[in-house]
Amino acid sequence: MYLRSNRRIKDGKEHRYYTVVESRRLRTGEVAQRQVLYLGEINDSQQVAWRKTLEVFDEQRQRFTELSLFPEDRAVPGDALDSVQVKLHEMRLERARPYGNCWLGCELWRQLGLDGFWAKKLPQGRESVSWAQVLELLVVNRLIDPGSEFRLHRQWFDQSAMDVLLGQDFAVAGKDRLYRCLDRVLEHKQELFVHLQQRWKDLFQTEFDLLLYDLTSTYVEGEAKQNPKAKYGYSRDGRPDCKQVVIALVITPGGLPLAYEVMDGNTSDKSTLSTFLNEIESLYGQARRVWLMDRGIPTEAVLQEMRASRQETFYLVGTSRAKVKQYEKQWLELPWRKVRDSVEVKLFAQEGELYVLAKSEGRQRKESAIRRKKLARLLRKLRAMRRTCPQRDQLLIRVGAAKTDAGRTFGFVKINLPPAGEPVNRETFTFQLDKTKLKEAEWRDGHYLLRTNLVDENPAVLWDRYMQLTQIEAAFKCLKSDLGIRPIYHQREQRVEAHILVAFLAYCLIVTLKHRLQVNAPGLTPRAVLEKLATIQMLDVSFPTTDGRRLTMPRYTEPEPENALLLHHLKLKLPQQPPPRITASVSSAPQLKM
Repeated sequence: MYLRSNRRIKDGKEHRYYTVVESRRLRTGEVAQRQVLYLGEINDSQQVAWRKTLEVFDEQRQRFTELSLFPEDRAVPGDALDSVQVKLHEMRLERARPYGNCWLGCELWRQLGLDGFWAKKLPQGRESVSWAQVLELLVVNRLIDPGSEFRLHRQWFDQSAMDVLLGQDFAVAGKDRLYRCLDRVLEHKQELFVHLQQRWKDLFQTEFDLLLYDLTSTYVEGEAKQNPKAKYGYSRDGRPDCKQVVIALVITPGGLPLAYEVMDGNTSDKSTLSTFLNEIESLYGQARRVWLMDRGIPTEAVLQEMRASRQETFYLVGTSRAKVKQYEKQWLELPWRKVRDSVEVKLFAQEGELYVLAKSEGRQRKESAIRRKKLARLLRKLRAMRRTCPQRDQLLIRVGAAKTDAGRTFGFVKINLPPAGEPVNRETFTFQLDKTKLKEAEWRDGHYLLRTNLVDENPAVLWDRYMQLTQIEAAFKCLKSDLGIRPIYHQREQRVEAHILVAFLAYCLIVTLKHRLQVNAPGLTPRAVLEKLATIQMLDVSFPTTDGRRLTMPRYTEPEPENALLLHHLKLKLPQQPPPRITASVSSAPQLKM
């Protein structure tokens, strides 16, 4: 890379503009040049009317000042009071770090109005750094490169452009400051939910008449003695050995979150719905709402209450497979009605509810294929045991492991084990496939039994709504995988819940970007956009001055054509280049070789 001077005649006067250019040698032997950074104009003119001034932050005086920049080979006019000469031939490029993805995170933060919301809730006080900016740093880090607060403090902040975007130095990423910020945010959670609901309505004209509700869990590393909510319970993460907390979440069909709650790790799904119904009504008032839930969440008592005492509250829930067999007499003789190319339904009413038996051909093939795959693997293991005939104790261990791996599929095989004291051979250890039970299960594959108190609703609409439960599953997957909500290393209850709140805010940024992409760039995912924009780098272009100081100009690189097109489709525009700063001594930061 090298510094190029570009001359241009403007208004009858010659100007010099400077850019950082990269040379690339092609296979043909020719050299192609690409503009990397645009630095702007440095004065040549002796006339006051033609001079350009630049707002520069003087770190010694801790204030902004207007300076005229002149190259070392040009004399400074006598009437130029605030001026400095720079040594262009000693240019250095320092601290290359991602800029575009950090800027996008901050832009989404502003679009949701979270800067203003948290500035009111977390006043600055006597601190030199605003707590709202500390929280913004935590959320953007969780969005881009989730990790611990200590990792953010020790490594990530210096490797990002957040110092320029926040207009703060390393003080914003102080270790104690990050943890103390977590202690301040939790009390404003309910007000945050109300703020977000209004922003979803303003940005995307969202309706809130259909709500998706589900629960998940996330485990805690360590003993968590200071967290009374951390308890052993049913783990959705496959970690029953760890204490956990349960998270209940309410979102719209588009994935926009409305509220969540952190509960004890041993909380039963069935005990949570009534509390959430009351909480949503207290936050957003009474209105006509349809609650969409999976089986296992509502109890019969809660459904009865929703039918009887909550006149504007409706539900659409799945039921267990046992219910399909239980109501077999009611639907067996009814005709099938086609509502989609591969979906058929049967309807029957009972005790103020409408039952919808749906059959999906695609789901039927998928469930049968999954069962056949597991069954084939189980039979291979049993045949291997029968060939080798291990000792009885070893046989029982291997059969138990096979049962764990097969899950419910294990019930389709009848196994005869040798009694205690008898040898294991082909006569005492036998197994066979229960074809009658298997055929009955395959006949019920792809069947769903839904129940609702929307007795006059179109069955095609009910089926489409039920399929939207995948949205809340996608939300949990995003929180756990993309945003690193698990595992939790905090030990105090307040810190654990604040950690989840930060991840919730990061999810709000992701879902906002997702909705923007659905309209303007439907072929891209939020994660792909963040990765693409990370190629827009921030560099510090540094020049020594003739008076012994150093001028540093933070500049982001020119977007590649692909990124420029992406920003155009998203209707986003990169901000102006940040102001330079001038320091009293020459920086010793590592530099890039040119």
